[in-house]
This record gives sequence, structure tokens and C-alpha cells, in this order.
Amino acid sequence: MCDHCGDLNRTVLMLGFLVMYAEQPDHDEQFADVVGGALAMSLPLDDAASTYGLPPEPGSER
Repeated sequence: MCDHCGDLNRTVLMLGFLVMYAEQPDHDEQFADVVGGALAMSLPLDDAASTYGLPPEPGSER
């Protein structure tokens, strides 16, 4: 497992919890948007692609 895979897994888990939060009635939409954007931007797409079977980031193909 890569050195930072634990961080990647925790970030993906937090995004999942945030999605569940955002589906609740009367959630704070601005909070969900800001935190979701920040978490998503913190994901290294090349690692996420290899770990979670996502397509690679454009231009990062080796």
C-alpha cells in the first residue's frame, strides 16, 4: 500500500459522509459545498484513479 493511501481512504470516507449529510433536510448547503470542494481538491487524481478504479487525470497517462 502507498505511503499516503490511509489519507486518501480517509478523505474518500469523509466525502461519503458529507454526501450523506448533504442529503439530510435542513443541511447547511454552503458548508457542504465549501467542505466538499476542499476535500475533492485535496485528492490526488492519479492515486485516486489507481486506488478506486477511476479514469486517470487527463494528461497524466504514462
